[in-house]
Amino acid sequence: MSWRRLWAIVIKELRQLRRDRITLAMILTIPVFQLVLFGYAINLNLRGLDAGIADQAHTSASRALVMNMLATDVIKPTARVATPQQLMTLLREGRINVGIVIPRDFERRRADGRPVAQILVDGSDTAVQSAAMQLAQVPITDSRLPDLRAPPNSTPPQGRIRVVAFYNPERRSAVNIVPGLIGVILTMTMVLFTAIAIVRERERGNMELLIATPLTRAELMVGKVLPYVIIGLLQTCVILALGVWIFAVPVRGWLPDVFMAAMLLILANLSLGLLISTRAKSQFQATQMMIFVFLPSILLSGFMFPFAGMPKAAQCLAEVLPLTHFLRLIRGVMLRGAGLWELWPDVLALLGFTAIMMTVAIAQFRKRLD
Repeated sequence: MSWRRLWAIVIKELRQLRRDRITLAMILTIPVFQLVLFGYAINLNLRGLDAGIADQAHTSASRALVMNMLATDVIKPTARVATPQQLMTLLREGRINVGIVIPRDFERRRADGRPVAQILVDGSDTAVQSAAMQLAQVPITDSRLPDLRAPPNSTPPQGRIRVVAFYNPERRSAVNIVPGLIGVILTMTMVLFTAIAIVRERERGNMELLIATPLTRAELMVGKVLPYVIIGLLQTCVILALGVWIFAVPVRGWLPDVFMAAMLLILANLSLGLLISTRAKSQFQATQMMIFVFLPSILLSGFMFPFAGMPKAAQCLAEVLPLTHFLRLIRGVMLRGAGLWELWPDVLALLGFTAIMMTVAIAQFRKRLD
């Protein structure tokens, strides 16, 4: 062991790293970015769940009950409807997480001590079920509003609030995790495969051959993408089959909608990977950039941590990530039985992301060696 030669290698690597500005920037920015972002964004205490309210009683006590639920900050009112059926439609479409139903005979039920209200919960997310249980503990009678029907010096009868979880009443984690794993695996593999596609051509010396061909930039980029679409659909089939067979995950929606949602995510990830490949100078840089995208995707999309528990700034950042919209699509189709036409905002978001990323990737690519 020669310490002189060893020191020379160390100096050589440090100088090479200094010239590699992308790698140097990632070494410094990735820890700071992820620490600040995830430490600020990850919150296991759910607040501000989208809620729909169907108050059919329209009494002072029923309004007080709704106000008591809102005072917990667990829910925020986003829709007021007339019937429980409308709440179920909103739940299936993913527009609300919780529905509150107060029947017309609320006052009679309150006096008799019977259940006075129902909380309808989207059980496809087990964290939402746990948070909704807090709403069942709010007081039925507002202390500011005396019960005029009760005799003097008597305690007013207290009713009960029932929580009804749909789509996953057993609260099995696999039902929530397996559909999300389709998106996580597709994000990891599709972005990685295509992120090194153009870089690999340069490193292997194939770029000279491509330059001599009459291929246009768009033809080359689209041709790079299409084989991986088939690979992504094959991965979707394998994950879906194993999820149904081993974990008994239900597929309540139309099966072609499941594959169409997977196709949208595949195209979005492939276009993002191509954009990375046009900016990276080596496969190592491409892998670093992929990790820089993958970690926020898995942590901010709602796969590991509740989306509703994140602050608004983190939610806005998560809306840019394709995995966020795919999770809404796949859970809506597989677990709630919704159709893609009912989840059209997320479909448009994935299509728009794909179009923008592919356009920028084609514009950035040059059939040159420099």
